Amino acid sequence: MDRGSLFNLILLIGLILIQVLICNHIHIFNVAMPFVYIYVIIRLPMSMSTNWLLTWAFVSGFIVDLFSDTPGINSLACITLAIFKRPVLYAYIPKDDRTRDILPSIANMGMTDYAKYMFTLVLIYCMMIFGIEYLSLSYVKNIIVMGLSSTLLSGALIMGIDSLIVTKHD
Repeated sequence: MDRGSLFNLILLIGLILIQVLICNHIHIFNVAMPFVYIYVIIRLPMSMSTNWLLTWAFVSGFIVDLFSDTPGINSLACITLAIFKRPVLYAYIPKDDRTRDILPSIANMGMTDYAKYMFTLVLIYCMMIFGIEYLSLSYVKNIIVMGLSSTLLSGALIMGIDSLIVTKHD
């Protein structure tokens, strides 16, 4: 196991512990919930194979599902997040030889591009979580309000976490 994979594994374990022990119990005004563990999926290198990316996403979602008593909701949302990871990144930055192996972070992409990339993925994740949870179009207003507020809260926390982690420029 290389150094980058070991760091991602340790980061994933730490963020999952923070998620299940702390963040799952935070409900700001009963509309905003922080989801910090998805940072690892968002930050995995673009050079990672699709199979490994989907495996990381499923395992992390499955572990959170086990401890959160949400059968399959986080797993499905994490897999959806992993599927949209590459198309969302290449919607904001050009696909060329330099960006093919990029490690998405503020240090490597710049604040603006990273914020657009990260907030889009967090929005997809949050809308999936609340869409699956309510599973009814009669709650569209709740899904949108909870999805947007959780996206803002989670995105702010993820930006803070990313700014604390020093990464080498490519």
